[in-house]
Amino acid sequence: MVRAGLTPARLTAAAAELADEQGIDKVTLSALARRFGVKDASLYAHVRNVRDLHVRVAMAASAELNDRIAAAVAGRAGKDALTAFADAYRDYALAHPGRYAATQLRITPEEITDTAELLRSIDLTYGMLRAYGLTEPDLTDAGRLLRSAFHGFIHLELGGGFQHTRRLDDSWARSLEALHVLLENWPSTAQERSARP
Repeated sequence: MVRAGLTPARLTAAAAELADEQGIDKVTLSALARRFGVKDASLYAHVRNVRDLHVRVAMAASAELNDRIAAAVAGRAGKDALTAFADAYRDYALAHPGRYAATQLRITPEEITDTAELLRSIDLTYGMLRAYGLTEPDLTDAGRLLRSAFHGFIHLELGGGFQHTRRLDDSWARSLEALHVLLENWPSTAQERSARP
């Protein structure tokens, strides 16, 4: 019987596949129930509602993305680490657009019981940035800049927003070179204070 095989993990995996195929906004309990050949009500024993399902996809996708980034940056520092980090991030987003979109959802602490993957994402980012000699609050500022740059480029790429004939991979590589130069020359908070009149 199909229903007997339903588990939160199986539903999350199927929802992640559906997200990649059709978009995270198309992941509904009805769509998932159709995929398993069961009634919508059968899913409520395993997930609370569609938001719970989206959060589960987001957390599973975050774990996958973090694993790829961790493997890519292992043993690297500076520009090599930045490039490996960024390439792993972009490759995952392009291969799994629906799961990637889920990682961008705003999730409140009340919605998750285990924040380990969220903290791991921060640790991976800060670990890479510390090689540039950054400390707080510059770590947070630089992390926000990188996330904005990566996400902005990928969002435009996935949406077909780049129409110029120049290869996207070339623009991506040049953007990473520019970010590396910026990080190497990051103005410290102390420098900013002393520069004020």
